[in-house]
Amino acid sequence: MSDTKRAGVAGGAAGLVNGFFGGGGGMVLVPLLMSRCGLERRKAFACSVAIIFPLCALSAAIYFWKGNLDVMTALPYLAGGLVGGLIGGKIFKKVSVLWLKRAFSLLILYGAWTSLTG
Repeated sequence: MSDTKRAGVAGGAAGLVNGFFGGGGGMVLVPLLMSRCGLERRKAFACSVAIIFPLCALSAAIYFWKGNLDVMTALPYLAGGLVGGLIGGKIFKKVSVLWLKRAFSLLILYGAWTSLTG
């Protein structure tokens, strides 16, 4: 399979996960960007964010059009998310790859735990 087709399949998988679960496409993309595209972990994280952004916007638009998005409830979280994204982007380069791996793993475990127990 060509690199372009592999990238399309990886993006499709991330979009499917993101649209179906309302997030989580990065959990699909980061490992695929590393294993299939040969990116080192830090670049895989950064590329994943760039890929997920439009996928999230599309998913949010579809949820809105289907009547499943309460914009007024989401707005305060958006403000905090913008600040958190700014801080995360600024400190990203200063955090070691080992700690990025650990934080990412803990985030996945936390998400799994809350999904199973909630």
